Amino acid sequence: MQSIVSSHHLCFAPPPPVLRHRLICHSLPSIRLPSHRSTTSLRLFSCAAVSRESEMAAKEDGQDPRIPKIASSIRVIPDFPKPGVMFQDITTLLLDTEAFKDTIDIFVERYKGKGISVVAGVEARGFIFGPPIALAIGAKFVPMRKPKKLPGKVISEEYSLEYGTDKIEMHVGAVEPGERAIIIDDLIATGGTLAAAIRLLERVGVKIVECACVIELPELKGREKLGEAPLFILVTSDAA
Repeated sequence: MQSIVSSHHLCFAPPPPVLRHRLICHSLPSIRLPSHRSTTSLRLFSCAAVSRESEMAAKEDGQDPRIPKIASSIRVIPDFPKPGVMFQDITTLLLDTEAFKDTIDIFVERYKGKGISVVAGVEARGFIFGPPIALAIGAKFVPMRKPKKLPGKVISEEYSLEYGTDKIEMHVGAVEPGERAIIIDDLIATGGTLAAAIRLLERVGVKIVECACVIELPELKGREKLGEAPLFILVTSDAA
């Protein structure tokens, strides 16, 4: 997952708050998390209260009623892992068994029966969501890792960072030409890592059906780097 730097700071009193969410209309079933730059003062709500109110709004907008629960289980941690970073923390989603199951179920419902034989997970949090999706749809899981993490022969693809470059790697022979794949990660920010994963798979003849993330930071325009590959997301966040 990519770190996002901002010149703005937000202080929360412990315990970390559950932020109120507002629904937006998308062609995808997503909802938007509030911006830390909003001039509106934040009010604290219990998860249950947020979920009930958001579910009603979701039904009115024709959206999946499970998504507000998913969104309300994700928290934003300011100044982590360094000052200015607004960290999208999905560990609280993983602690909520209902929200975690709903997240996996939504992806499974979307991709089951679509002839997908490869679920490629981007290090590191793509390894959390990818394997259960792969098992449920009858596909193999292919880890896409940082350099020198995979034993044996690998194929790699370089991508640009703010300062310098990095690589993403995959085992040689993990996929076959003509296979249909989805690429899974927890979040898309600038889109550099996902774009590299797309290029790497396409180099060996794999068809990219779609990229799928739990969270998108639309202000960073990461989807513009994905070329013709579609992007499916559940939650959008202004915390960038």
